[in-house]
Amino acid sequence: MPASGSAGAIVFAHANGFPAGTYRLLFARWRAAGYAVHAIEKLGHGEAYPVTSNWPHLRDELIHFAEREAAGPAFFIGHSLGGYLSVLAAAQRPDLACGVVLLDSPIISGWKAQALQWAKATGIGERFSPGLVSKRRRQHWPNAQAAFEHFARKTAFARFEPTVLRDYVAAGTEPVGAQHTLAFRRDIETAIYNTLPHHIARVLRAHPLTCQMAFIGGTQSAEVRQIGMRTTERLAAGRVSWVEGSHLFPMERPIEAADRVIEVLRAM
Repeated sequence: MPASGSAGAIVFAHANGFPAGTYRLLFARWRAAGYAVHAIEKLGHGEAYPVTSNWPHLRDELIHFAEREAAGPAFFIGHSLGGYLSVLAAAQRPDLACGVVLLDSPIISGWKAQALQWAKATGIGERFSPGLVSKRRRQHWPNAQAAFEHFARKTAFARFEPTVLRDYVAAGTEPVGAQHTLAFRRDIETAIYNTLPHHIARVLRAHPLTCQMAFIGGTQSAEVRQIGMRTTERLAAGRVSWVEGSHLFPMERPIEAADRVIEVLRAM
């Protein structure tokens, strides 16, 4: 096995609602390939980093984490929310990033970005946001097994590799008194959905990345269909690849997803 960190450092940022522990199998694969992996367990849960429009404080949370944990420039890898924060962090602090990999985080631009900005300003966007579901998400169970059974019945979670679903329950719920409770607060998850950044393409025009960017998407990703790939393909300059699955393909095919990331990093 390669020495820890011999291939470089990874700073990973998770998807909304999925603490970093959910990605344990991917991290193990990357560490076995020689990468030092650093990840914030739950973005947005510190008082110093509140959730606001376009996520400037969440971006700063990732930057400050990278400053503390990574000894030098690192590969910023992020899934969904984490991908957007990764590219914003790399644009703000190019000295910290030697590459960016977006896992199903297609960049919105043009009229769709303008429509998102308008929807956020008027509050209409909340009617169509995933936050409409997350704010009513069940958050208490009698024990961890009950939580596992609850999520296993959900269509999206039922597609998870079984070990990943166990990891999600272990990382995503915690004992509180006599119950198991969601560890990732649903009010924070909802706020994140309702404040999606509409300005990323504009930021990258003003502050172009000084490192390479790559995109790995799910072949059945609804998010990719909704947002489109025109801007992402231009910024990735051909470094676009796909893994079978939905927006949550890292949970559905963790080993394939991890290995694809390694291929992309080695090509950078």
